[in-house]
Amino acid sequence: MTTFKDLGLAEPILKTLSAEGYEKPTPIQADAIPLTIQNRDILGIAQTGTGKTAAFVLPQLHKMAIQRGKPAAKSAQVLIMTPTRELAAQIADSIKTYGRALKPSVAVVVGGVKPGPQIKTMARGVDFLVATPGRLLDHMQSGAINLSDVKTVVLDEADQMLDLGFLPPIRRIMRNVPDQRQVLLFSATMPKLIRGLADDFLDNPAEISVAPQSKPIERITQSVIFVEKPRKAQLLARLLKDPAVERAIVFTRTKHGANRLCQQLERAGINAQAIHGNKSQSQRQKTLDAFRKGSLNILIATDIAARGIDIDNVSHVFNYELPEVAEVYVHRIGRTARAGKNGTAVAFCDNNERSLLRDIEKLTRMKMPVAEIEGFLDLAPPAEAPTEPRKNNGHKRATGSEETRKLRRNRRRRRNKPVAAAAENGKPIAPNEGPARRRWKARGKTAAKGSADGAGLQRMLGNIGAGV
Repeated sequence: MTTFKDLGLAEPILKTLSAEGYEKPTPIQADAIPLTIQNRDILGIAQTGTGKTAAFVLPQLHKMAIQRGKPAAKSAQVLIMTPTRELAAQIADSIKTYGRALKPSVAVVVGGVKPGPQIKTMARGVDFLVATPGRLLDHMQSGAINLSDVKTVVLDEADQMLDLGFLPPIRRIMRNVPDQRQVLLFSATMPKLIRGLADDFLDNPAEISVAPQSKPIERITQSVIFVEKPRKAQLLARLLKDPAVERAIVFTRTKHGANRLCQQLERAGINAQAIHGNKSQSQRQKTLDAFRKGSLNILIATDIAARGIDIDNVSHVFNYELPEVAEVYVHRIGRTARAGKNGTAVAFCDNNERSLLRDIEKLTRMKMPVAEIEGFLDLAPPAEAPTEPRKNNGHKRATGSEETRKLRRNRRRRRNKPVAAAAENGKPIAPNEGPARRRWKARGKTAAKGSADGAGLQRMLGNIGAGV
């Protein structure tokens, strides 16, 4: 069994890990840490919740313990870029926790807060700079930060940064980093743009993939409930009152939807707080701290916060609205079943979201189990395809249920009724001339008559113009 000591980490770091209760590394840590210590570039693919943060933080602390240099003013030795403010704050906390014996200097540079304190912290230089690309670029353009002393660059949750439009700022930032640098790129998925980014900035990287792309964690019990959209809030309130729901994250698609849902739950007597991009950084941090400490048990979040929440003991994740991109579903439910524990993920699906559910099932390669809640059986799940087709004139045709067959018989009777009535009256009628065909003929005659009337009107107007 591999231990952290086997990975070659310095003794002060090993003591801290032992004090924190970490005994053996996760797969991504076991693979990435030795290669990073050897100064190899890394292209890592791993799901959220697999220990990526320690995989890139611990080797940098090890290098600091072996040979610590003084960072240059307005610069840093390690630059870590992340997509969200929450994730940046959590990475900074991890650096301070793992590096307790080394006391590394850390600066967090993100939007949503005043830039003054950030500029002051960076003025003397830091060991670790954790930043979102937008605010970092602002400080670089103002001259408050330069990257001339950076030795290692970490791009964490790279696919999410691309989704948020950070690719141009990342390219501009990387052009200001010294050519002799180590680059570590970690992503939950590997789309073509990420591959292109790796080709541009990584030098002969070691590729590490510890799990199939976008495969949900097996410890999560998943289910879907079919419910009409107007009844979703009522259903959610009922489920949240279950004592089994100890701590839950509810995902909505929009910021306004998150706020509206908070109000609906409050009217139902449930305390919930929202976290999304319209909230200030202080509000978001206050809400996260309350959720982390347990004084708040229900958190409403949008997708921008899906990868920025690293909190243990989340028992349930509710997809109040299904995401429009199937991969996002995997990132959402990855908020539960962390630290080796089990979790539950429940998806609400209305009629307009059935195609989104099919995309998720196709991506995860599993049929989502359907949960039926008493009093919320207004929507039926998609009908299963029949397993025993029968032959019909040489073609295979699904028999369907008895109700379906009855509807087909009624449709055939309605189509044949005009033919039978005409035969009784002695009037010949084509076998395929049903009500729809007769209506089409009637429209044709009306159109022809309208054309004739229109021609007459044109002649009359022409006569008037000629003074007749």
